Amino acid sequence: MSVARIDRRFADLKAQNKSAFIAYIMAGDPDLETTFEILKGLPAAGADIIELGFPFSDPMAEGPTIQRAAERSLAAGTKLRDVFMLVKRFRELDQDTPIILMGYMNPVEFLGYERFAQTAAEAGADGLIVVDCPPEEADALTDALDANDIALIRLATPTTDASRLQTIVKRTRGFIYYVSVAGVTGVKAVDADAIADQVVRVREAANLPVAVGFGIRTPESAASVARIADAAVVGSALVDEIAALAQTKNLPENNPNRTNVLEKAAILANAVHSARLAEQV
Repeated sequence: MSVARIDRRFADLKAQNKSAFIAYIMAGDPDLETTFEILKGLPAAGADIIELGFPFSDPMAEGPTIQRAAERSLAAGTKLRDVFMLVKRFRELDQDTPIILMGYMNPVEFLGYERFAQTAAEAGADGLIVVDCPPEEADALTDALDANDIALIRLATPTTDASRLQTIVKRTRGFIYYVSVAGVTGVKAVDADAIADQVVRVREAANLPVAVGFGIRTPESAASVARIADAAVVGSALVDEIAALAQTKNLPENNPNRTNVLEKAAILANAVHSARLAEQV
């Protein structure tokens, strides 16, 4: 189903006048079983789409929160094959929620484009975000992903001009990820009013939904983004809860703190889903 699963999710939410809540977590943080327990609970908590990070030793676009998550995952021995297995296990329980893999080029290149795309598709992934892949050098990767019906989702930023935007949107599928602030993840707060015009510009150029990420930590900021964008992406706020969970070092099934991650997700999801409906009252 792949790209169609993403398209259908956005279409269903648009029909309800709702923005999507996209939840990001790092695979293997702090271990694979904890990730799986959280992963399978996210749809019921309100996640419409899930971004599953695969760890890399030099995550240059990430702030301290996601950097430490990658470090915990790598310390636990997480491999790319483990990430694919998490997706496969999730698909045995959930055939509807889109899964977007997110990471950096080095692990993808190490495995090889065709093998990566085929393995991801067989596991049940729907899209891929590669933070450090310039569109001018992405044709071979895009070919492999297209052949396996996986969306390559590209990022636009506040510094993306009109000419560059046309390059970015070419061959992009699923949605466009708009980075709301200059800098790394989880540090600066998003200003929805300041980016509203940019979201419209990107949506018109791509003819795709626009998901806004970076700087969304609170229900208030999530709701403000949901009013102007097609999706709000939250990562660091959830990963902070996972970091607190990691400190307890209990098995996930015996750890009551695991529910804090899903409770946080539910609060943020409710803010996103109710943002536009509140304006109609």
